[in-house]
Amino acid sequence: MGNAKSSAISKEILEDLKLNTKFTENELCQWYENFQKQCPTGRISPEEFETIYARFFPDSEAKTYAQHVFRSFDTNEDGTLDFKEYIIALHMTSSGKTTRKLEWAFSLFDVDKNGYITKTEVEVICQAIFNLIPKEDLPKLPADENTPEKRANKLWGFFEKSDNDRLAEGEFIKGVTENENAMRLIHYEPIKH
Repeated sequence: MGNAKSSAISKEILEDLKLNTKFTENELCQWYENFQKQCPTGRISPEEFETIYARFFPDSEAKTYAQHVFRSFDTNEDGTLDFKEYIIALHMTSSGKTTRKLEWAFSLFDVDKNGYITKTEVEVICQAIFNLIPKEDLPKLPADENTPEKRANKLWGFFEKSDNDRLAEGEFIKGVTENENAMRLIHYEPIKH
């Protein structure tokens, strides 16, 4: 029985992640093993995260978006992601319940972390999302969202706020859930060919 690996995932973290994500125990153990290989320190730096994220978007400039995603998941603000923060990030950006996803999206758009979103912050994130779109897909975008500015204006318009207003988390979630187009604009999904 003296075979317990020191690199094994702790039971508490495993149970917590099984409750809060769609991943199975097997998947989580596999993720953890890979995480340990790639990040022997047990932490992912912003640069390492950008590299991992870039693999998901090989035809895009994903760096800026990855930086915002990293910021939104570095919950203890120590400048790194531990395994748990990393798995939550993967789960939230790939699946997750709509409300939890929207809470995360709010934190993504809340660039200065003051609890509110401004139109300027929407523009910053829309620019980062736009960078994820492969160049050949840009002509396929609707005319009212084929630039980061147009996309930001369209999204901001759903909240019925003036350009100088601030948006609280509840208003953001309500505005996005009540409008299918808003949901589509807050993240990037590859265009189906």
